[in-house]
Amino acid sequence: MKRKNKFSNILKNKNNSKMSSAHSGLNKEKFLPIRAQINSSKNNIMNYNISELNSLSYEEALQFDKRTFIQYYISLIKINHSLFFSFYPNKDYNSRIIKMFLFFFFFISDFTINALFFSDETIHRIYEDKGSFNFIYQIPQIIYSTIISAIINGIIKYLSLNEDKIIELKEEKRNKSKTLKDKIKNLYTKIKFKFAFFFIICFIILLLFWFYITCFCGIYKNTQIHLIKNSAISFGLSLIYPFETSLLPGILRIAALKADKKNEKYLYKFSQFLGNF
Repeated sequence: MKRKNKFSNILKNKNNSKMSSAHSGLNKEKFLPIRAQINSSKNNIMNYNISELNSLSYEEALQFDKRTFIQYYISLIKINHSLFFSFYPNKDYNSRIIKMFLFFFFFISDFTINALFFSDETIHRIYEDKGSFNFIYQIPQIIYSTIISAIINGIIKYLSLNEDKIIELKEEKRNKSKTLKDKIKNLYTKIKFKFAFFFIICFIILLLFWFYITCFCGIYKNTQIHLIKNSAISFGLSLIYPFETSLLPGILRIAALKADKKNEKYLYKFSQFLGNF
């Protein structure tokens, strides 16, 4: 009887171990698709460029964006600073040639707008100062020129850059949209039209700039040095202020992600809004 009981106990233990292994196997099978989804999401995030990482939703950023404040701050500088944006390889979806063209266009527009602020009063003041450069008197003109140049440059960038549309198309591809082919054709047509319009507008603007600068320098020969100095200071300011304006979006973003609360979602979105300037 004892042997029978031992034998029955052994059989029960074997059956229990088989049932537990089968149960654990089922649990593994259930969790495999979930793990696969998580791994694929991580791989997709790793393949994102700077703009895609910065535009992640709050929930995605909480899970995948582990960048420090310095790393996020540098990413904003690469996008918002005209020198880095035009010449540093950011692996974005904008035309490299157009980005380099924009840098020189921004300089020319800044130079021309500074010339527009040389009124009769300004030229008379230069005459009274016997041609010496009065920096204090030139400060309002430099600030106004910098602001107006920034607005014009923002409009020109909107007409020439298409990265946001291509990122939307990538999302459609990830979601396996059935209308993907039609959207690619439509985007291709829009980009061609946008580029044609961009080059026509730029050609007209540059022609007007060239005409005005030629007339100005021909008539006011003694103010050319003042114009060059004003333009250099104004353009220099445009290269400096992105280092300052990128601080607040980084502080707000990191604070929102570290808080890990649902009500911090609005703070995160606000930081994204500020990061676009």
